[in-house]
Amino acid sequence: MPATIDLHCHSTISDGLYAPEALVAYAHAQGVKVMALTDHDDIGGLSVARAAAERLGIRFINGVEISVTWKKRTIHIVGLRIDPEYTPLKTALAAVRHGRLARAKRMAEALDKVGIPDVFAGAQALAGNSIITRSHIARYLVEAGYVKDVKTVFKKYLVKGKPGFVDHEWMSLAAAVTLIKDSGGVAVVAHPGRYDLGRTNMPLLMHQFRSCGGEAIEVVTGSHTPPQYTQFAKIAHQFSLKASLGSDFHGPGMSYIGMGQIQDLPANCIPVWQGWEEADCLN
Repeated sequence: MPATIDLHCHSTISDGLYAPEALVAYAHAQGVKVMALTDHDDIGGLSVARAAAERLGIRFINGVEISVTWKKRTIHIVGLRIDPEYTPLKTALAAVRHGRLARAKRMAEALDKVGIPDVFAGAQALAGNSIITRSHIARYLVEAGYVKDVKTVFKKYLVKGKPGFVDHEWMSLAAAVTLIKDSGGVAVVAHPGRYDLGRTNMPLLMHQFRSCGGEAIEVVTGSHTPPQYTQFAKIAHQFSLKASLGSDFHGPGMSYIGMGQIQDLPANCIPVWQGWEEADCLN
């Protein structure tokens, strides 16, 4: 049965296709009752999205998705119920966004060397006033006719070992979790099935995340398969973590699944939203 809660999605503040208020309207049209906006390293859309949610009767949760470097890998940590006015969080996210800009310029330079010019300008035009992400670069390559779709761009150019990949040092795991917790929020490992960590590193990540004060992992997410729902439900139980779910919706043609289409958590999971007043409408 599709869930009526979605705790992971993106607006034009980062790399989504819909402006915050339009994203909330889309969620409402899909039957979502509770949602969190979790833009990459940016909380600039939360106030507008919250106002739109209140108008439409959606329960809204402040969120963010923070980029983390862990064992030379990029991991994403979602923060839910954060305080967007918490100054250390705002300062740290501003520093991450500065790093994103520098990375985008280096990626554009790398792609220019393999015969794809003007990438930074093209991605910047798509991003507008938002931060430039790999998704903006991918969308530019599709629109410019170099590749047929966004998923192919990532496989051909933007992952490790490909010509547009640029290694980058993000925030530490401990710093991200601490900032989320100190702002009053709950830290969640986003889409763990995407990291290809193997039998050794996956439990190590969960142990270190839990030791830092992390509380949950995404069990059901747009990029997970049904067998992975079961796999990560077991991992959540093993490490005494609560379970979250979210579509990771970026927009039509950019996402694995739409909001309002993602399945409920497996029955044996403890929902991360258990006891939250924002989610009492789901009882």
